[in-house]
Amino acid sequence: MLLILLQALLVVSCVSLRCDPAFRGVCKPTVEEQPKCTDVLLSYCDDMAYTQTMFPNIIGHKTREEAEAGAEYLLISVIESLLGGECNPEIRMLGCSVLAPRCEKEKVMKPCRTTCEAVHKKCSHAFEAIDMAWPYFMDCDRFFVSDLEGCYDPLEGLKAEQDVEADGSFEILPPEPANTMHFTYHSNAEMITILKKTEEQCSDIARTYSIGRSMEGRELLVIEFSNNPGQHELLEPEVKYVGNMHGNEVLGRQLLIYLAQYLCSEYQLGDERIQTLVNTTRIHILPSMNPDGYEVAALGVQDNNYGEEEEGQRYETWNIGRTNAQNIDLNRNFPDLTSIVYNRRRQKGFRTDHIPIPDYYWFGKVAPETYAVMKWIRSIPFVLSANFHGGDLVVSYPYDLSKHPLERNLLSPTPDDQVFKLLARTYANAHETMSNENARCGSSRTLSQKGIINGAQWSSFSGGMQDFNYLHTNCFEITVELGCDKFPPEEDLLTTWHENQEALIKFMEGVHRGIKGIVKDEEGNGIKGARISVRGIRHDITTAENGDYWRILTPGIHIVIASAPGYARAMKKVHLPPGMHKAGRVDFVLQKALLEPDMQEEGDAIASMGTYDRFDPYNQYERYTLMADMSQNREERAEKPWWWNYFASPSGPAPTWLLKHY
Repeated sequence: MLLILLQALLVVSCVSLRCDPAFRGVCKPTVEEQPKCTDVLLSYCDDMAYTQTMFPNIIGHKTREEAEAGAEYLLISVIESLLGGECNPEIRMLGCSVLAPRCEKEKVMKPCRTTCEAVHKKCSHAFEAIDMAWPYFMDCDRFFVSDLEGCYDPLEGLKAEQDVEADGSFEILPPEPANTMHFTYHSNAEMITILKKTEEQCSDIARTYSIGRSMEGRELLVIEFSNNPGQHELLEPEVKYVGNMHGNEVLGRQLLIYLAQYLCSEYQLGDERIQTLVNTTRIHILPSMNPDGYEVAALGVQDNNYGEEEEGQRYETWNIGRTNAQNIDLNRNFPDLTSIVYNRRRQKGFRTDHIPIPDYYWFGKVAPETYAVMKWIRSIPFVLSANFHGGDLVVSYPYDLSKHPLERNLLSPTPDDQVFKLLARTYANAHETMSNENARCGSSRTLSQKGIINGAQWSSFSGGMQDFNYLHTNCFEITVELGCDKFPPEEDLLTTWHENQEALIKFMEGVHRGIKGIVKDEEGNGIKGARISVRGIRHDITTAENGDYWRILTPGIHIVIASAPGYARAMKKVHLPPGMHKAGRVDFVLQKALLEPDMQEEGDAIASMGTYDRFDPYNQYERYTLMADMSQNREERAEKPWWWNYFASPSGPAPTWLLKHY
């Protein structure tokens, strides 16, 4: 019995021991190799202030190879390009302090929480700009410790370099303002960061908001300037600028980024002209309507050195990135309302305004970018607009579609032809060279008159955005072609900005031409949807939510009529002198009256057309989108941000921690 007890005790005492078969019954303790400090061999972490690390690291990677294969290391390797250079190298070094932590005396040291919190405060907006969550392995509370726990500063090497640079100079320059212009091309991430920074810098007058996403999930971000951002103010007109509709025509995109920075900085510096413009106008700027196309175009420019190309090769790259990710030309994708106007122009009650979108349009290919812009311009009572292109140097105005039966190029003016010519000349004359005959280039040079041209006379096409604005809403839009080189070298950007700066401001000021006012009933309530007609111009505009309206007109004498269903018409005679730079105030009070049967809306009387309020009545856009994304991979890509494909790998788990709303 005693022998059995001794054997049992021996077995218990050797649970964690390994028995040597050469010596029966004798156990030798297992010698486990303790982790040791090793050289930092991760290439993206080789500039840290220390040279020794240890595995397993802080998040549990057991080897260098495992760390290199992880999504965490992939993220810090591409973070500079994802954030457009923002917060580099701070983010990378912060990540390295977790993936390759400092090792001293065979012990891992954790980085300081205070450094992590400072970087998070400075850089979180950059992740917000690309719709990415703050990376979990840079969670300041989980993986970083306080000074009392013996932490180290992971940015120590970076700060040492900055100190050396400061010591070697005669003066320390102040930090660069957030809205400093850099005359280089900006990636989509950089563009969003700049707009967000501008919003932060001028939070009292600026606001960013999204109108939707591109086919590949990139945000269509707008920045707005107003003395009361986010709200439509009574009698304050709304203006919009749209750039980069064709992804390879990039100057408009850059100019609108610069314009946003310029409006912010000049307002804060006390520029009276800019302050007056912002305080009396609500300005909306969409720098890129086609961010997917821009990415393709920018990549194409990097891959091709035009200076060494043959002419044929140069031609092939001319249109790289023009369309969206579905290969749709966005400036041919809007409803063709111009053809409807031409087909109905001999009918009684013929109109050229607020034409409903025909139901058959929704059964075709509708790009998400087009859909987003249509909803945008229907939701805000825009008065004036310009969209920016490249490939010529001219301002084009509606119509874009020729009235020729075979759609051949032919002068095709709108009822507001004189107004459009005035608006087009406003931009062209304020531009440094556009109205100069010697500066002409491109296919418009034989037809344009001092830098302006009727679109259909120049190059007829249907489904254009400026025709849609005019025929479907109150908005008067022109198209500005900024130069014959669609993607010019960066050294031309500064010159282009100076050439267009005055024109960009002057055109927006043009929204205050003509008349404005409020249409009310006898009790003083604003009437929404009342019509403002001008005798001799077969194109009406309608009042906004609270009964206010704006009607751009040329100088002269005009008979203006206000009408609304259920009310008697009111008429006024208006004289606008040539030198008038502020809209004349013309209010109307309408009296109740019976609605005559023959006063029914013409659009409502045509069943095939539907009514103005029927926007995508059969939900065809959503159905089409689902059909276009039949495969699971395509569906996931449509739902995820544009950068998701960088990290989604079939060989490993998807890093869903990068998604903000997972």
